[in-house]
Amino acid sequence: MKNRLMMLALFFSMILGCAAETVWAKGAVAHREAHQQKRIAQGVKSGQLTRGEAAHLEHGEQKIEKTREKALSDGTMSKGEKAKLTGMENKESRQIYGRKHNAQKR
Repeated sequence: MKNRLMMLALFFSMILGCAAETVWAKGAVAHREAHQQKRIAQGVKSGQLTRGEAAHLEHGEQKIEKTREKALSDGTMSKGEKAKLTGMENKESRQIYGRKHNAQKR
């Protein structure tokens, strides 16, 4: 009986842990996407980004969003999926910075 209770407790803690990590990952990714969207909008407003540059960056953001939706389609996000999204976001962030600080004529 004691072993059964221990196994049940372990099982539920694993389920809750996975669910909590998925919610955290979903929230962290969404927060970062929103921040990057604000950076793009600020760049257009200040004149640091041309419309073409902004369109290119928005396309990259859409790819990240599609990848995030695909990763969460089964209800969880694996470590591999999370790593892929983080890599995509890092690349997009570098592109935002690079395009905001290049010498394009506005």
